Amino acid sequence: MKILLIGGTGTISSSVTRRAIDNGMDVTLLNRGNRPCPEGAHSLIADMNDENTVKQALSGQHFDVVANFIVFTPEQAQRDIRLFSGITDKYIFISSASAYQKPPLSPFITEDTPLENPFWEYSRNKAACEQIYLNEYDKNGFPAVIVRPSHTYCEKNVPVAIHGKGGSYTVLKRMLDGKKVIVHGDGSSLWTLTHSRDFAKGFVGLMEAPNVLGQAFHITSDESLCWNRIYQIVADCLGVEYRPCHITSDDLCKVDPEYIGTLLGDKANSVIFDNTKIKSVAPEFKDFLPFEQGAKQAVDYMLSHPECQFVDEEFNAFCDQMIALSEKN
Repeated sequence: MKILLIGGTGTISSSVTRRAIDNGMDVTLLNRGNRPCPEGAHSLIADMNDENTVKQALSGQHFDVVANFIVFTPEQAQRDIRLFSGITDKYIFISSASAYQKPPLSPFITEDTPLENPFWEYSRNKAACEQIYLNEYDKNGFPAVIVRPSHTYCEKNVPVAIHGKGGSYTVLKRMLDGKKVIVHGDGSSLWTLTHSRDFAKGFVGLMEAPNVLGQAFHITSDESLCWNRIYQIVADCLGVEYRPCHITSDDLCKVDPEYIGTLLGDKANSVIFDNTKIKSVAPEFKDFLPFEQGAKQAVDYMLSHPECQFVDEEFNAFCDQMIALSEKN
């Protein structure tokens, strides 16, 4: 099976690349070449923003599956329709589960849950891209398939709800230093964290599956945890006391509007994903890595790799300010 992955070296796509190669697929990565190409994969160096160059690089080729991990706007979706029409049997667009209705009428999410997120432009753009691809499938047979990941992490990063620049290490450092950490709301809302290796099982299964064109699938773990439990697990991995400061999402967003999308439009809402549909076409999508184990792997990695240990002093100051205000009130 001949596969083209646009990107292929990020948190989600790296695991997809590894699993596809392990499954014996002929994998080519198309990207700017800023990261090493994994062993066993072919490389095409091109910038997707330069449509003519990409078109030349793809000239005369045909792929069983093309998957683009870096489409974020309707304009990019239209570009990919021009580039990949006629040269692939299946085109997979990586959308986002954040596009589902916010706030949800029900925490139980299926692929039929409406796409309606007034809080986050990122999510609205993903939904708009989905509509473009599916319209092209209906009108001209463009072989589109939609995938909606939720909060996916890997063995090199610890997922948290609120962080600054450079990822989650500043939150871990606060825990290690005995400081309180901000947890939105009362920490009781349910959330789903999916290890990238589990996501890859569903995604590669979908690449191989017949009769999936024109359909959408979310790919998430079956494990639902409240945010207090998520942070408690991280604290346990660090061997420290969990010291939360619960602050409403509305108050956090008032001070820093950047959190409107990621909280009100995503993580502040309880969600429980029904994975029946992806399991029906990807039999190996099962036996998920429990977050307790995934968090331990990620914590150990970050603590043993100095390059992961960036402390965002601006975010630190924000946390101190918000916690002081909360305790004063």
